[in-house]
Amino acid sequence: MKLLTPFALLLLLPAAAAQWDPQNAQWGKTHPDDVRVMTWNVRDTVCSSNTKGETAFGDWHAVARIIASLKPDVLVLQETGDNSGNGTGSGVDSVTNLTTTANLLLHGGADPFKGGTVGSWVQKYAPAYDLPFIFVSTSHDSFNRNIILSRWPFADLNGDTKSQYSDFTMIADKYATSGGGGIRGYGVAEIDLPDATYAGDLVVGNSHLKAGSDSSDHDDRVLAAARMAYFIDHLYNGAGTGTPDPNAKIIDSPAATSVLDAATPVITAGDWNENEATNGTKGPAEWITVAAAIGGTDGTDRDQSDMTYDAASDWYNGSTNTIGSTKLDYIGWQDSIATLRRAVVFNSATIPAGDAPPELAGYTTSYTLATSSASDHRAVFADFILPAAECNDALDLGQGKAGTGGLVPRFTVCGTLGTGQTADFLLEDAKPLAGAAAVIGFSQINAPYAGGVLVPAPDVLLFGFAADASGTISLPGVPGGGGPFDVWMQWVVFDAGATSGKAFSNGLRISWLP
Repeated sequence: MKLLTPFALLLLLPAAAAQWDPQNAQWGKTHPDDVRVMTWNVRDTVCSSNTKGETAFGDWHAVARIIASLKPDVLVLQETGDNSGNGTGSGVDSVTNLTTTANLLLHGGADPFKGGTVGSWVQKYAPAYDLPFIFVSTSHDSFNRNIILSRWPFADLNGDTKSQYSDFTMIADKYATSGGGGIRGYGVAEIDLPDATYAGDLVVGNSHLKAGSDSSDHDDRVLAAARMAYFIDHLYNGAGTGTPDPNAKIIDSPAATSVLDAATPVITAGDWNENEATNGTKGPAEWITVAAAIGGTDGTDRDQSDMTYDAASDWYNGSTNTIGSTKLDYIGWQDSIATLRRAVVFNSATIPAGDAPPELAGYTTSYTLATSSASDHRAVFADFILPAAECNDALDLGQGKAGTGGLVPRFTVCGTLGTGQTADFLLEDAKPLAGAAAVIGFSQINAPYAGGVLVPAPDVLLFGFAADASGTISLPGVPGGGGPFDVWMQWVVFDAGATSGKAFSNGLRISWLP
């Protein structure tokens, strides 16, 4: 794990009532702006021929309730579309049929495949939740396909006119042989995050590597993982050059014209079919996240350091197993950009009475049976803190207020405060003042008060605080709580050693601290 970067420090404060509290049956996110990515091998459940009602021990029913319980922002699914594997039909669903099936899982409606109407669907249990953007991979192994579902729309982020890849093809280079992402391809979705909330966007990958315990199966997984590592580092990161695919080895037409911006991470997930902790060698999880040299300078993070892969565990018993007594399902992320808040293996069987998500209530004879009914794999989810949008207005230097005698930068800082909460700020890029401690002055113009009503404050309302050596200062809690916390601030740094009446500010911005 790495220390928080300046981007990671650009965070909004948690909402007054946190939604992550499993002991009180709250399984949501700590902060609404965290991004929850969930990967799940659903073992043929999501296919057009499956029974889609609230049937006893029904796999479709269980999957719908678990998704409704955890509400991922991006859902990465493997083993979908296999009617033969489900035992209810034959063959692999077409992209069109599987897209329709995924919509039925989320939204219900008339079932064109089985007749009648769908009896169990995600929005039945979580009406306000949705994943309206669905990418079904064109790659399949004659049995199943992979799906990425998103809360936000897909959009081309690197200028090659594509927002989705079902797989890629490359020419051998460095550590990667020619080929693509393996037998089921490497699905990738470029996701357009809201600009008002996030500083960048998001790229999410989905892979289901070769199963099996033979050495040839391991070799197949490693080959695919090495190619995926190359694809991430070279197409999206530019291998440190600032130019996408600098060695011209990835077959991408039209070609990408830019690498991802510095606030846009790659998060990649899937069933990687090998336990990195017990395999005794370098397996697919390490190849995908570190490439050829562990700890070297060819890693798949944006700065070519190593990405991180999860050590998710069951919240109640600490087990990391995602299928049986082993871990095969992973999430990896560019930790120089995205900061992990938590990673969890979800198993309804270990949840004590009273702690279960309310969306699981009513599943057959007991909510504890949902996970085992849904699939042989357990869902893995991770909550990420992504770089926050610069709430700050552009630096606006104007004349200072009476008594300051200097220029005053003005900022808008957005967030929420509960009753009595204190907002901590980092005065970034501030330089030590010669011979004097810094005193920070705040001018609150539109601070929220009781009931969330915005009441104009006096034109200048100064609070004096001494900044510590790190430049950290605190603003008292808003009286009565309330939000959103939308405060236009002025701050100045007084130099006690300067000529009387002189003052200046040498900070560039104020950021929320985590």
